[in-house]
Amino acid sequence: MAKSKPREPVTRERAIRVAVMLADSGGIESLSMRKLATELGIEAMSLYYHVKSKDDILDGMLDVVYSQFSTPRAGDEWRTAMCDRAESMRSALAQHPWAISIKARTSPGPVILGHLDSVIGCLRAAGFSMPLTGHALSLLDSYVNGFAQEEASLPLDSSGDIASATEDIMAQQEQMAQTFPNLADMAVSLILQPGYAYGQEFGFGLELILDGIAAAQTAALADPR
Repeated sequence: MAKSKPREPVTRERAIRVAVMLADSGGIESLSMRKLATELGIEAMSLYYHVKSKDDILDGMLDVVYSQFSTPRAGDEWRTAMCDRAESMRSALAQHPWAISIKARTSPGPVILGHLDSVIGCLRAAGFSMPLTGHALSLLDSYVNGFAQEEASLPLDSSGDIASATEDIMAQQEQMAQTFPNLADMAVSLILQPGYAYGQEFGFGLELILDGIAAAQTAALADPR
C-alpha cells in the first residue's frame, strides 16, 4: 500500500503564502480566516496558534509583495536604481493588485522598513538632500501605485492591449464620433493602432518624473543654500 504524502505543517509563513494565493485568485475580499484555515486543512480556531490575527496575515502578505521589489543600495547609480525599483513595483502590483488596497491597513514590518531605508540611503549617498529625497520617494511611489491601480481597473488583455474593449465601446456607440469626438479620435488614431498597449505609457511618465528629479538635484547642487 502506497504511503500518503505527509501534509506540510502549518506555520505562519505557510499561512501567509496560502493567503497570498487566495487573494491573487479571488481578490482580497475573498480572503477570510475561515477560508484560509480550510485551505490549510485545519479548523478556523486552530489558525490562531500560528498567527495573531487577520491583521497579522495582511502584514505578512504585504511583506511578501515588498520582497519582490528591487531594493536599491547606497552606491548604486540613483536613476537606474529608481527605474529598476519602479518597474519591479509595477510588476509585483500587477501580480498582486490587492496590495495597494491593504497598505493603509497594515503596520510596516522589517521587510518594508528595510526596503524604504535602503531607498533613502541610495538617494542620500547620491548627494540628495533629505527634503529632495522625500520629494523623490513621494513622487515615484505615488506614480507607480496610481498607475498600477489604473492598470488593474482597465479591461486589458495579457499583453496590456485595450483595443478590444475600445472596439466594443465604439460598436455600441454609433454616435460616438458626434457625441465624444476627442475620445473617438484617440481611439482611432492611437489606441486601435497596431502595437499600442496602455502599459507603454508607464515608461513615458516614469522618464518625465526622473528627468524632473534629476533637474531638481542639479539645481540643488548648483545652489546649495
